[in-house]
Amino acid sequence: MSQPPREDRATYHHGNLRDALIGAGLELTRTGGRDALVLRDVTRRVGVSPNAAYRHFGDLEALRAAVAARVQEGATDRMRALTTDAATGRGLLRAVGLGYISFAVAEPGWFDVAFGDAHARPDDSGALPAPLTALVAALDALVADGDLAASARPGAEWPCWSAVHGFALLALRGPLRFVSDDERRIAAERTVDTVIEGLLAAS
Repeated sequence: MSQPPREDRATYHHGNLRDALIGAGLELTRTGGRDALVLRDVTRRVGVSPNAAYRHFGDLEALRAAVAARVQEGATDRMRALTTDAATGRGLLRAVGLGYISFAVAEPGWFDVAFGDAHARPDDSGALPAPLTALVAALDALVADGDLAASARPGAEWPCWSAVHGFALLALRGPLRFVSDDERRIAAERTVDTVIEGLLAAS
C-alpha cells in the first residue's frame, strides 16, 4: 500500500499537514498496530507540536479513523489485484475473501488498526468501508449472474465477512500461526470456497 509523501513544515500551510499526520500514523501502525498510534509520537515524527494536529483531527480517535480508512483502501487494492481474472460473481467473491486474508497475514499491524476495532464500521457520512463495498459488489454480481437468489442477498455480506475475519484472526493469533504458508493458503481457499458453496446452496 502506498503511503502519502512526507512533506516539510514549509508546505503545511498549503494543507499537507493532514496527509503528513496520516502518513506518520501509517508508519507507526504498520509494525505496532493500533496501540502504536500515539498522538505525541505521530506529531514528533512529523516535526510539529501536538496542538498542531488538532487543526485537522479533533482527537486521537479521529486520527485513528483516518488511518484506518487509508489502510482499508490498501486492503481493497489487494482484493482488486486478485480480481483481474475474476469474470464472474463467484470469482469476484473468492478474490475478495482471499484478498482480505492475504492482507491480514502480510500486514498484521495495519490489519489491527483497520479491522481490530469499531473503525471498520461505516463512517459518519454513511459510506461503507472500502473492503465492505468490494464485498457488496461481489455479492450483487452473484445475483446478476443468476447464481444467488435476490431474496437471499440481503445480509449475505455478514457471514462472508465473519468467515474470513475469523480465519484471519486464527492466522495471526491462533493455531494457524504455526502451519506452513502452503497449508495456510490451502486452508484459506477451502474456507472461502466453503462459504461460497454454502451461500449458493442456501439460496
